[in-house]
Amino acid sequence: MFGRKDLSVPLVTAKRTGLVDQVIAQMRELVASGEWPLGEKIPPETELVNALGVGRNTVREAVRALSHAGLLEVRQGDGTFVRATNEISGAVRKLCGPELRQVLEVRRALEVEGARLAAGARTDEDLRELTACLDSRNEAVQRLDSADVILTDAEFHRLLVAASHNPVLISLYDGIRETVASSVATTFNPEIPPEQHVSHTELLEAVRDGDPRRAAEEAGGFLDELLSQVGSDPGQAEESGQ
Repeated sequence: MFGRKDLSVPLVTAKRTGLVDQVIAQMRELVASGEWPLGEKIPPETELVNALGVGRNTVREAVRALSHAGLLEVRQGDGTFVRATNEISGAVRKLCGPELRQVLEVRRALEVEGARLAAGARTDEDLRELTACLDSRNEAVQRLDSADVILTDAEFHRLLVAASHNPVLISLYDGIRETVASSVATTFNPEIPPEQHVSHTELLEAVRDGDPRRAAEEAGGFLDELLSQVGSDPGQAEESGQ
């Protein structure tokens, strides 16, 4: 609950033009700066109305927009809470056990075939992009930076499928990109040491070497491991990273 100190919300009175956008921007800054901490309840609507000098509808529209963006979560009868510190982390939700298994199964089907085809179809430009992306991903793992790992890991797998140069496969994979990111968010655990996280170095090497069989095995191997963990205990999948 908010104490007396929370009555002084660090907001400036919104101008009369673009009220909703201004309120959204101010609320986003309060979330990003930590003034409104992750997981905590934000000040009630009446307090925000008074602090901003705007109407209830403006505040409600701003809260609704930030809820859709994933930054805030409205809990009926309980208030509004900070769900994420930015739109990227807000858009990526964690998956429950059965749902995670289904996503990993689909990923395996598409990514194994994508890797197999990429080993025979990749261009020098594909390899440059994959190498740069994997380097960024590995650096993020070393920092245990969850947000960057989610972004770069999901992008690496997208680039790998794109290197297949099969437009139908690429289109199918694009349709699950957000879900892929969610599966990465679910399985990446920043509390374990960097060296214990999944490495995709061998996968990239197989594609670079033009070895379809090895590329398919590498693409399927880590997903099989995650699937076995989900099968035995949904919570155990949060051990390695994607």
